[in-house]
Formats: sequence, structure tokens, C-alpha cells
Amino acid sequence: MTNALLEGRSAIVTGGSGGLGLGFATTLAEHGASVVLADIDADAAEAAAGQLRERGLSAAGVRCDVTSDKEVAEAVAFCGDTFSPVHVMVNNAGITRDATMRKMAEADFDAVIGVHLKGAWNGTRHASYIMREQGAGSIINISSISGKVGNIGQTNYSAAKAGMVGLTKASAKELAYLGVRVNAIQPGLIMTAMTAALPQKWLDEKTAEIPMGRAGTPEDVAQVVLFLASDMSAYMTGTVLEVTGGRYM
Repeated sequence: MTNALLEGRSAIVTGGSGGLGLGFATTLAEHGASVVLADIDADAAEAAAGQLRERGLSAAGVRCDVTSDKEVAEAVAFCGDTFSPVHVMVNNAGITRDATMRKMAEADFDAVIGVHLKGAWNGTRHASYIMREQGAGSIINISSISGKVGNIGQTNYSAAKAGMVGLTKASAKELAYLGVRVNAIQPGLIMTAMTAALPQKWLDEKTAEIPMGRAGTPEDVAQVVLFLASDMSAYMTGTVLEVTGGRYM
């Protein structure tokens, strides 16, 4: 453990079995939180949690389809039963179903809106039920810079990520007097296994748009998640933090 900023607190990360979600969960656990990795793939969630436990960190995995009100409620209850009532909720689960609007199937639009936007709404709602009773809590919605500028071939994804910003601001206003904070993060180009598989020419073109001259790392985003989860951001709510290296300022 590097610094127990979150000692004695519990956190839930949706989509926590891999990618950015696992990075967020790892960073929160390294700073003292007991973390629930909630994922639609129960086996992957528990395997990832097992990797954290092997490092002496406090973690557990649970199945959670974020589009299901019932399963999100059960994940929040699982956190309370396994560790303690949730203090930090990271609404991270996401999918892509890219196509131009002319070619996009209605089912693919609905699926992306469901996982990202309804999923974040479900997570915010159920976590806030617990947090308001405690008089404290931090909810972090993982949006995207796509929600600010829009991407060709991603009318579903860009709309969902923009919707998460509206959800963040409206719920922050509803919950502030109860001591519950709600903030959002908009990552830009972040190097993950998925990004690394893209054509190098495309990566070079996108990197050239970044004033800081490099793509971000999962750790770059995880540190901002940690900041919003901790008391370092105690007087912040309803904010949208761009983690983009200055792209699209």
C-alpha cells in the first residue's frame, strides 16, 4: 500500500474485471479501499479480484449487469455484506457498437445507451441510497471526450457519454446537501490493449493532436479516480475532469 487515502472505505468498480476498470480497482485498493469488482462476467470478476488478493489487497468479485436494476442493487448490497456500506462508486462499465448512423442497427444504439447511461444511472441511484444514510460518499462516472466533441461512427457512444455528463450534474445537485458528491471524468486517447491494436498510422495522427505529445496511460486516469474518491476533492461536485493531455481544449 502506497498511501492509505481510502483506509476503512469500500468501493465498487463496474466493468472491473479488466482494462481501465481493473486499473481503477487496483489503484483504489492500493490506497486502502476494499474493492468490489462488479462485472457481467462473474468468473472474470472473481479471477481479477483473486489477483489483487494475492498482492495482499482487499477485493472481491461479483456478477453485475449494469442495465439490470436488480443486479446493481444486489452488487451494492454485496459490498455492504462483504466489506462495509459503499463509500465510492465508479460507474465504468461500457461497450462499443460502432457504425455510421446510416448503418447502425437500432439494437446497437439501445445496447450502448443501456450499458453506459442507464448503467451509470442505476449505479448512481443505488449507491446514493446507501451514501445518503452515511452522510458521505463519492460517485465517479467515467464519461469520454467523445461526449464533448462527438466521434464519427459513434452516435450511440458519444450520445451516451454526453448523457453521463448531464446525469452527473443533475444528480450532484440532488445529492450535495446529503454529503454525496458526483463527478465525471472524460478520458481522451488512453493506451490500452485495445488501443494498441489499432493501426499505427491512426495512432500517430491522433497523438499529433495532443499538446502534451503522448497518449495517456491507464494510470493517468486511475490517479484522477483516486483524487475524486478521496477527501482531496472534498469540495468538488458536479465537475467534469478531462484527462486528455490537452486535446480538444
